[in-house]
Amino acid sequence: RGFVIRFKEFDMNSESFKSHLFSHGMLANMSSDQFPTVVSAWFDKALELRANATHFGYVYEGNPTVNCASGSFTLSPGMYFSVPGDAAIYGAGKGIAISRLGYQGFFLIGGPVEERGRLKYIDGCTDSLLIPPVMMGDPCLNFLYFPSGVRQTQHTHPSMRVGMVIRGSGHCVTPSATTPLVPGEVFVIPAQGVHGFHTETSSMAVVAYHPDSDFGPTHEDHPMINRTIVNGRSASLLADIRTT
Repeated sequence: RGFVIRFKEFDMNSESFKSHLFSHGMLANMSSDQFPTVVSAWFDKALELRANATHFGYVYEGNPTVNCASGSFTLSPGMYFSVPGDAAIYGAGKGIAISRLGYQGFFLIGGPVEERGRLKYIDGCTDSLLIPPVMMGDPCLNFLYFPSGVRQTQHTHPSMRVGMVIRGSGHCVTPSATTPLVPGEVFVIPAQGVHGFHTETSSMAVVAYHPDSDFGPTHEDHPMINRTIVNGRSASLLADIRTT
């Protein structure tokens, strides 16, 4: 099954749409974005990933091996990863790697993704936070589930989104176009792009990269310090501990 990547570019008065057949290597270069990001894919060949980034990936087909400083790991369809620094993906199969340039994340492998999300989202949809931000403001990877018969409210995001349809089908509806979405399709929505997802008789599942977050631990607010009790009070409330 082939892939399609669709680029959406918006301004105040118009919307343009462009699609490209999936190919091995770099699909989208957004290194000049506020949150510098590069989208790449592997397609039955090795994919080299640059050192000055953290790479968020999803395995669509096959059993590729991820080679990085933490070791070599063979993955299965539906698994996802976060790999900081120099890395490579080997072996037959298909998938995407979304590289946040200049960001040092954690090494993490997870999955396969579940059938539905764990958290409520708008219009009866659900979401799971697959790879959470290490600290507030950091990028994250999400899993979105759209039940059949969804007419999602038109909305925007304050930063760009990169998504991949991993199961089911639907449509993305913008003010000027309706785009069919099928399994294996990769799409990019720029910051403030107006859109909504619709489904008919089929549900749809999407893996979505967010380059930033307004959620996550801070130095003053995280489970370890919040649940450390000093003289009957949480250490997070003590100024002398917060500032050391």
